Amino acid sequence: MTLPASMKHIAVTRPGPPDVMHVADGPVPEPREDEVLIEVAYAGVNRPDCLQRAGAYPPPPDASPVLGLEVAGRIAARGARVTAWNIDDDVCALVPGGGYAQFCTTPADWCLPIPRGMSLEQSAGLPENYFTVRYNVFERAHLARGETFLVHGGTSGIGLAAIQLAKAFGATVFTTAGSAEKVAFCRSIGADHAIDYKKQDFAEEVKRLAKGGIDVILDMVGGDYIERNLKCLALEGRLAQIAFLQGSRVECDWRFIMLKRLTVTGSTLRASPPQRKAMLARALRENVWPLFEQGKLRQVIHATFDLAQTPQAHALMESSKHIGKIMLRVGG
Repeated sequence: MTLPASMKHIAVTRPGPPDVMHVADGPVPEPREDEVLIEVAYAGVNRPDCLQRAGAYPPPPDASPVLGLEVAGRIAARGARVTAWNIDDDVCALVPGGGYAQFCTTPADWCLPIPRGMSLEQSAGLPENYFTVRYNVFERAHLARGETFLVHGGTSGIGLAAIQLAKAFGATVFTTAGSAEKVAFCRSIGADHAIDYKKQDFAEEVKRLAKGGIDVILDMVGGDYIERNLKCLALEGRLAQIAFLQGSRVECDWRFIMLKRLTVTGSTLRASPPQRKAMLARALRENVWPLFEQGKLRQVIHATFDLAQTPQAHALMESSKHIGKIMLRVGG
């Protein structure tokens, strides 16, 4: 295939609301020695994309300024040192940026095959969430079989990935969600206990339902959830913080950490070393991708938008009315 000289991508005219984005023309990127060039079929929409668009989450200095952190499509070119993938292979991939475009480069080691039985559309929404959950829940917080686990925002992409993975690996799963419909959906996908945080105090419900407390909590809310999370944790419990939708500067009684011998940890996936993301890709391919192929995990897509409809996709993301992934149709 002869590559075109230019491509369509989403440009951000200035930091601001969704309507600052529009389709523009730009050059097709060239893969470095250890990278592949993907002809993008679909891209996932994630909260960090909205933050970057608003000017609150700048990309790393060596990353594309174009939005987009996960894609699926066909390998159109590869760098000189790439041997694991061939031209025309279909892959899904974590990308350092640039996913909202017809072509995108990423390290070859961050690519994964399309799980058998899944489409490019479904697969494009896997990397960002499953890399994040695998690393924070299992490798930083060390969730083990037989333990209790709580994830907030159960119907988000992160929430649905965390519920299913924790359940698949033998945990008792708690989650919070913001409506009766969302609570019911969380239960249908594997949560043992789902709490409507708009009607119930999740800390009181956890105290009632989990007599010894929660072993691992994955939180992206922050704000006043932080102290309540510490109250919910069991002895030797672990809190993994991955975002602060309600703020990171809070007053909190940290004595719970000493009294319960707690561990508080967290990470940002985009700033993690490239080698760590390569390691996570290998772990997902070995331990998680087979669960999709066996029907033990499933992808949930709420809506798919054309590239020109990216502002509507971001508006839906920020409304929190969705259940599951929001996708962009880029190719075809």
